[in-house]
Amino acid sequence: MDTLGLLLVVVVTAADLSDRAGARLVAGYLRGRFSRLRTLFADAGYGGAPLTEWMRNFGGWVLEIVRGIKGQDGFVVQPKRWIVERTFGWLNWYRRLSKDYEELPETSEVIILIAMTHLMLQRVRK
Repeated sequence: MDTLGLLLVVVVTAADLSDRAGARLVAGYLRGRFSRLRTLFADAGYGGAPLTEWMRNFGGWVLEIVRGIKGQDGFVVQPKRWIVERTFGWLNWYRRLSKDYEELPETSEVIILIAMTHLMLQRVRK
């Protein structure tokens, strides 16, 4: 998603796929589609030199890991991470996305795209 919280691509996978492998799938969809894309933000699950180097070589992107503050006690809003959480909150207003109803990952992807299209159209009308 972009810094406004609008989706650029959607990839839904089975739970047995690692975060890093999923990131490579997402990168495959991003490559060549968004020429102004320079930096990708991710949480600690995507950290590590191999993925960071791969992103730089594959798409020319900088992978920046957003980590919690050392010594953090309780909830603290993390930079960039709140955008992702807000978007998930928007999507949870849609009944089909509030629970894991779908059997196929492709069906979930389509439902997410429909919900985001609806959200974006609402903003254009205002």
